[in-house]
Amino acid sequence: MNFLSRFIEFVLHFDTHLGAIISQYGSLTYALLFLIVFAETGFVLTPFLPGDSLLFTAGAFAAQGVLSVYWLWLLLFIAVLCGDNINYFMGYHLGPKVFSGGKLFHPEYLAKTKEFYAKHGKKMLVLARFVPIIRTFAPFVAGIGQMRYRTFFGFSVLGAFLWVSLFILSGYFFGNLTFVRDHFSLFIIGIMVVSLIPLVVEVVQHRRHKNKFK
Repeated sequence: MNFLSRFIEFVLHFDTHLGAIISQYGSLTYALLFLIVFAETGFVLTPFLPGDSLLFTAGAFAAQGVLSVYWLWLLLFIAVLCGDNINYFMGYHLGPKVFSGGKLFHPEYLAKTKEFYAKHGKKMLVLARFVPIIRTFAPFVAGIGQMRYRTFFGFSVLGAFLWVSLFILSGYFFGNLTFVRDHFSLFIIGIMVVSLIPLVVEVVQHRRHKNKFK
């Protein structure tokens, strides 16, 4: 396995290697966690990076005293906000150029995106934060839809606060329980399924409302 392959495997499975990373890098682990969460949130090309599981695992190690839960929460909260903002402004500045003519990206799609975010953007920003991959694209699409920045920032803060708090504190209080450690993958999947429920409900209600006025 060459260096590039090892590096990719290391990044993609950063959560599973976190114990060894803490032992080897110590306080530098905070910076590595910041970069992973920032990239997972801030770049549309890296939605595959660990998110929920990484925060949960970090919270579990914080409960063991090897990481500070306070610094962990603060740094990752900032990482999410920075990633969201970069993603938003990339979409905001690239959107009009991408949709200015062309068959694949028709201006009509841009108009529909603006309309959708004007009506549902606030809920989307918060709910999408709990859905892998979608949370990476939501700020970018909000920028494309030219959602008002003050509104975007306020709900970005709310989503970041809820997401970081839920997963870090869940890991902190429950991550070291024997049952959770033995069924960690199922536990994470369960959290993801529960977090999807509000988004599914919102989509169903939107479809019903749309069909009602057809």
